Amino acid sequence: MATQHQISEPYTIGTSSNFNVQVPYHTHFHYEIYYFHGGKVNYLINDRIHVLEPGDLLLMHGMTLHRAHVDPSEEYHRTTLHFDPFYFKQFIQPPFATDLLEPFQKLQNIKLQLRGADKDEVEATLLRLKELYAVQDSFSQQRFKARLLDFLILINQLCQKPLKDKPSFPSSKEHHVQSIISYLDRQYQEDITLEGIQAELHLSKFYLAKTFKEVTGNTIFQFLMQRRIYQAKIVLIDSQQPITDVGYEVGFKHPSHFSRAFKLHTGLTPEQYRKQNQLHANRLI
Repeated sequence: MATQHQISEPYTIGTSSNFNVQVPYHTHFHYEIYYFHGGKVNYLINDRIHVLEPGDLLLMHGMTLHRAHVDPSEEYHRTTLHFDPFYFKQFIQPPFATDLLEPFQKLQNIKLQLRGADKDEVEATLLRLKELYAVQDSFSQQRFKARLLDFLILINQLCQKPLKDKPSFPSSKEHHVQSIISYLDRQYQEDITLEGIQAELHLSKFYLAKTFKEVTGNTIFQFLMQRRIYQAKIVLIDSQQPITDVGYEVGFKHPSHFSRAFKLHTGLTPEQYRKQNQLHANRLI
């Protein structure tokens, strides 16, 4: 059974040396960088199986179903880094930089086989990120964000050939889904209807709904809800706006609906989330 993992922090990093529980297929809205140090693992992304070797780096946009199938007879060692793409764009990536999330968006899910100097650099970077993440003072967190920015630049460099070799969209379905996502990203604060998307893209609303679910595993309105919730998190962390105003700003018509939806997706009320994370944000920024 597939599950959707909720990640409340803007970014997380962790390393594991064993893996005794088989995690089910899951999705999440954070982008994921997965580095395989050693063990015996088949990594399943949707219906594709990747037999991993030490030095393999997986880049995943999160919304494709994925899981690791681990052989428990060998020690399993991997590092995973998750980050919120909206947070990255607003608080880490400089406005003048090229889109550093392009490998995740265009390649969607890719395995890079790192060897030699590239492998050494990625391992050293992940180790330093993990060390900085563990220290909760403002300077360490600022250095973490600077190192994460540099890591994404390195990943873009490593992905230049795959990006050139891959067509912008391997199928018309993916092209149409990307058009829907772009539309939602522009208009999430407004009233969204299938009829409105149909008029914007000049495609049947039934085709759009079916194709979006087929490609992403989620409905259009599930994605829209997550987009609004993530934006609300950023506003709650970064401002002192009244909770009601935050709900209206990100597209909710009724404060009670905003509060219920926010708690359903995060496990916290907007007030609790702000109280818990705003101090954390002050350390990050």
